[in-house]
Amino acid sequence: MATLAEVARHAGVSASTVSYVLSGKRSISEETRQRVESSIRELGYHPNAGARALASSRSHIIALMVPLRTDMYVPVMMEIAIAVATTARGFGHDVLLLTGEEGPEAVRRVAASGLADAMIVMDVELDDERVPLLRDSARPSVLIGLPADPAGLTCVDLDFTATGALCADHLAQFGHRDVAVVGEAAAVYRRHTGFAERTLAGLRARAKEHGMRVIHRPCQGSYESTAGALARIFEERPDTSALVVQNEAAVGPMLALLRQQGRAVPEDVSVVAICPDQVAVQASVQLTSVALPAQEMGRKAVELVMAKIEGGEAEPLTLLPPQLTVRASTGPAPAAA
Repeated sequence: MATLAEVARHAGVSASTVSYVLSGKRSISEETRQRVESSIRELGYHPNAGARALASSRSHIIALMVPLRTDMYVPVMMEIAIAVATTARGFGHDVLLLTGEEGPEAVRRVAASGLADAMIVMDVELDDERVPLLRDSARPSVLIGLPADPAGLTCVDLDFTATGALCADHLAQFGHRDVAVVGEAAAVYRRHTGFAERTLAGLRARAKEHGMRVIHRPCQGSYESTAGALARIFEERPDTSALVVQNEAAVGPMLALLRQQGRAVPEDVSVVAICPDQVAVQASVQLTSVALPAQEMGRKAVELVMAKIEGGEAEPLTLLPPQLTVRASTGPAPAAA
């Protein structure tokens, strides 16, 4: 691996000039800067992270806090994480992945250590205990998610309130009046996780406007848990003609159970899913769905946090509008048909 001294010899400049080009601390002529950068590329030089941090007072690292809980759909979380890492690399930053459920302690550790230039925080709860620390920290931060009070924060998320409303609108136009939500695991709602709570709130409010009844049942996503949720739904609301599924793991078991029960999709029961497109199109019945823009959220979070690192302005709230794609799983309610 090339050293800084070798880059200096190759470019015909002093080692300190190479350091100044890397740190940006002194003005270097454009001709010299281009010659140094050409030598860096040609020799494949990678600055030592510790030395670079000392020179620039930056670590060129972004801490990404992703609590990998057993009740969450990990593939979506990791898709966002990969988008964050890929985008950060384009800005010359690496990503430190923190996957523990430490909560505020992780924020304190990163803020106090100087290990990272900024933080991106996921799995945001409405009353998230990390929020006060993020507000008070001098370390720039962005939340992928939306707490109850986003004042003083920078947040990016899918507009889950509008997502719930969009699902209700779609089913209302087909004449559905009894709708059930097959939701995330019960622990997700006990934590008041933002995306789940906001989806329910948006769906219920819009359903009320349409004169629809809504029942919600949490679900672990396993075959047994999904079977129990569906049994409770049809026992309590026999006229249920549409299901909104916000639990990617439950999609496969739910469609299999409906088929076993002799309920045809969409002739007897319509299904709308809030899930990645890949899950929707690979299901046994291609699902009408609202996609989760994981890559866009990850990319936008990095762009916002980089703007803050550079001392620029970052828009405080970015809510991505939901997009519903109609596929084979929704149709007129049996009575309407």
